[in-house]
Amino acid sequence: MTAGVIDRRSGAQWRRRREWADGAVRLIEADARRSADTHLLRFELPQWARDRSISLYLKDESTHITGSLKHRLARSLFLYGLCNGWITEGAPVIEASSGSTAVSEAYFAHLIGVPFIAVVPRSTSPAKIALIERQGGRCHFVDSPGEMYTAARGLADETGGHFIDQFTMAERATDWRGNNNIAESIFSQLAAEEYPIPAWIVVGAGTGGTSATIGRYVRYRGYDTGVCVVDPENSVFYGSYESGEPQTGTVGSRIEGIGRPRVEPSFVSQVIDRMVAVPDAGSIAAARRASDVLGRRVGGSTGTNLWGAFGLIAEMVAAGESGSVVTLLCDGGDRYSGTYYNDAWLAEQGISLDDPNRILDEFFADGHWAG
Repeated sequence: MTAGVIDRRSGAQWRRRREWADGAVRLIEADARRSADTHLLRFELPQWARDRSISLYLKDESTHITGSLKHRLARSLFLYGLCNGWITEGAPVIEASSGSTAVSEAYFAHLIGVPFIAVVPRSTSPAKIALIERQGGRCHFVDSPGEMYTAARGLADETGGHFIDQFTMAERATDWRGNNNIAESIFSQLAAEEYPIPAWIVVGAGTGGTSATIGRYVRYRGYDTGVCVVDPENSVFYGSYESGEPQTGTVGSRIEGIGRPRVEPSFVSQVIDRMVAVPDAGSIAAARRASDVLGRRVGGSTGTNLWGAFGLIAEMVAAGESGSVVTLLCDGGDRYSGTYYNDAWLAEQGISLDDPNRILDEFFADGHWAG
């Protein structure tokens, strides 16, 4: 092309790409504006906690339109992909996930009018596949979980699509300084409470994005709040945090949404203050106990969070401290009726709830923790 001559076709293509991306961002922003913030529930503790001025709160992420904490992550990932020019008109978005993230990402893909493909193991339950498909996505099956990442990248190359890669992008996609992230929302909702600056915020680690966002935010604001990450069985985050060395595992977590067989790139250990390993029986027993208190079922990862929160509250009791603790209600429990709330499934897994139920009984009786 002659120097100084403008390629009008190239300019038109550039404007078309920008117009589409700008429109997609507006659709997502409009969807967010139509959505109310999630509730911060006060979890009813026994009289001994009230006597000591100790409060426990649950940030109820199950009320998002796609039913889980992952709705926030999916929104951030889509905005990040659009503003980086990675998500484009007509090209599919691809994710390696068979859980709540895939459900939420399928929702946002449908919202902006692009195809969505979830790379999932063949062992994925029909119920989960139905949730993804109900939001407009489709599933690409692989024989084992270890093949998911390679298959997702291959599909992106083959189709000209974008591998959205939650496990790498989660910690960088959310604006941790504010802009209506989950940390900012928690502190805003606590503003009129007796203890508006919580002693602890307790979260699980799946991608690592939530703990990174909250850990960075409390440091940015200078809050005297500890960030505790709870980790279920068969996850390597806790072991890696304790040893300071990356670890890998071969068995996946039974507590869906958290726990990983490898330390994901989005897990930023430097911004958390403590980690607690939680047995699966403890997660499930705590989820069931919370369901009794709240009058509705919660998911297993909420049980993991509460197991950690109860232990921290017991430490506050022993030290004569008052204050508040916040954790997350990650998703509802109805989708787990065939697992965590099914005694036959527990028996098949060799899980007994006798010991954790005794620990919970003692905690609710007098605030002592034997976990």
